[in-house]
Amino acid sequence: MSISNITVFRPSVLTLIGIPGLETVQCWIGIPFCVMYLIAMIGNSLLLLIIRSERSLHEPMYIFVGMLGVTDIALATTIMPKMLGIFWFHVADIYFDSCLLQMWLIHTFQGIESGILLAMALDRYVAICYPLRHSAIITHRLVTQIGAVVTLRAACLVAPCLILIKFRFQFYHTTIISHCYCEHMAIVKMAAENVRVNKIYGLFVAFTVAGFDLTFITLSYAQIFSTVFRLPKKEARLKAFNTCIAHMCVFLQFYLLAFFSFFTHRFGAHVPPYIHILFSSLYLLVPPFLNPLVYGAKTKQIHRVILLCSPISMHC
Repeated sequence: MSISNITVFRPSVLTLIGIPGLETVQCWIGIPFCVMYLIAMIGNSLLLLIIRSERSLHEPMYIFVGMLGVTDIALATTIMPKMLGIFWFHVADIYFDSCLLQMWLIHTFQGIESGILLAMALDRYVAICYPLRHSAIITHRLVTQIGAVVTLRAACLVAPCLILIKFRFQFYHTTIISHCYCEHMAIVKMAAENVRVNKIYGLFVAFTVAGFDLTFITLSYAQIFSTVFRLPKKEARLKAFNTCIAHMCVFLQFYLLAFFSFFTHRFGAHVPPYIHILFSSLYLLVPPFLNPLVYGAKTKQIHRVILLCSPISMHC
């Protein structure tokens, strides 16, 4: 394969330009992003503290919520410090290997979050469809095993993306990444060599993780709704439905943002780059920001503990 003369051989440093077309207002965009990040850190940390300290919350459903909180903190922290450095302090350079590490962490945490959402949907399915067997099926040991499998699945599936970039590509058209964080396709598009294998594997990972998880989440909730609507009493139907509201809100906003970002990046040729980058950034930041708010407001047990431990109350 012939390589153009205008190429760079294995660059050691890359440059993240932020949001193309909005460079002059990035400092202002950084303000709401920073506020969302701080709320995400505080909200998820409080959620973890409440779940750890309150023995009544040491149940599988809340352990999964805690896992989600840890993942959200890690995901947001992987991108936000560097992003704010670009927006506010013009620290745009990043070592090539650091960029690959950030890419691997971002996509790994995304995969872990998707897997935890699937585990939560299955937990609700067992709790509502087989309530008498829930404690026997969803044990603490199973929860630990699910957490390990979800983590290993994401890490192992994403690792070849890093290896394929590191060892297949030698020449790059540019060292400038038109993004505010190191995303897989943004790095692949810089390569001056055949990127077909990388694109195919990226699609394979996306559909293996999100496609598999979303399919089984949908099937779980179809069974849940079928069971709930067959309950004879209206009060029982409402109670069962209320236990699922928070989970439904969380996975809907996660997957809607995910698929919008995914399809505009690959097929939205007429979508302005700044629209895609804004939404892909929000896709990584909105779930960590919203999840603790949703669970704090919609989960009665967590909500009750928050009220008891509020400054107004003397019970904490």
